[in-house]
Amino acid sequence: MAGDVQCLSYTGCNFLRQRLVLATLSGRPLKIRKIRAKEEDPGLRDFEASFIRLIDKVTNGSRIEINQTGTTLYYQPGLLYGGSLEHDCSPSRGIGYYLESLLCLAPFMKHPLKIVLRGVTNDQVDPSVDVLKATALPLLKKFGIDGESLEIKINRRGMPPKGGGEILFACPVRKVLQPVQFTDPGKIKRIRGTAYSVRVSPQMANRMVESARGILNKFLPDIYIYTDHMKGASSGKSPGFGMCLTAETINGTVLSAELASNPQGQGAAVLPEELGQNCAKLLLEEVYRGGCVDSTNQSLALLLMTLGQRDVSKVLLGPLSPYTIEFLRHLRSFFQIMFKIETKTPEEEHTGGEKVLMTCVGIGFCNLSKTIR
Repeated sequence: MAGDVQCLSYTGCNFLRQRLVLATLSGRPLKIRKIRAKEEDPGLRDFEASFIRLIDKVTNGSRIEINQTGTTLYYQPGLLYGGSLEHDCSPSRGIGYYLESLLCLAPFMKHPLKIVLRGVTNDQVDPSVDVLKATALPLLKKFGIDGESLEIKINRRGMPPKGGGEILFACPVRKVLQPVQFTDPGKIKRIRGTAYSVRVSPQMANRMVESARGILNKFLPDIYIYTDHMKGASSGKSPGFGMCLTAETINGTVLSAELASNPQGQGAAVLPEELGQNCAKLLLEEVYRGGCVDSTNQSLALLLMTLGQRDVSKVLLGPLSPYTIEFLRHLRSFFQIMFKIETKTPEEEHTGGEKVLMTCVGIGFCNLSKTIR
């Protein structure tokens, strides 16, 4: 079997996760060369090595070869196995870095996935666990991946640089995905959010809520921002605070924005009032960009559309992020699928920035690893 499938070859360390996830789903072997070959410290970083170990844990029979300097990686995917697992993520990236990829893979496992991830729950680089819980789970439900066992639970929060957070992610398996027609985002009906503080005064969270509401109340009365102050063992190993806001529309679209304070000992101190205001402005910016899926989850939506049944799926997105554009190129090389992309100007939609209508016919991906009962 492996002899018939052509091995795809890439250079450089960019988009490593996309390539590994798509290789695993399509079953195509992959070779990546010249990973940071010209840098003083060449090869894979610790968070990338940790990600490769995680892929190895959730699959069965994968073959992974890395040369001595870590600059060349060969990956021959095995079957997605799932089950109950634990993984310690590298604290140099957030848990969101690992969780984003698991959200793509989890529905196609042999056994329902139940995994405990430890590390940094909220940082300034990767989508936080709160945002993925608020936006990615409703998106999965639209494609028919739902049930009581679909959840993301935050047991402990961990801020950079030391982390110490812990989350539980559980997802049921599906044999096929439903096609979606998701083209009308609808009007915003309410805003929800979480202001969290760990190892700092609980008052910080209230100050963030106050300043965020000062901006958002001008647009909408239905705003509720929870304060989440974790004490003792559940507060991780480093101090910090931050905020995650989500806007929900009448049609079930969820748009999100988030901000976290600077890690301990790095950069200038941030005032909670400033952080609250900036987070509210980021949410308004995301609402202006609009679309039915926020910019964090564009690639997840496109992947699920690709893997759907042989039927037309349509999703309206805001302006495509550079990450999503590269993801479309990868979808073409791994699955030979092209999207029809139509731009919608603000005049046609009467709202916000330019939108993009993405249309494709699913490849009819069938979860062959799922056990038949």
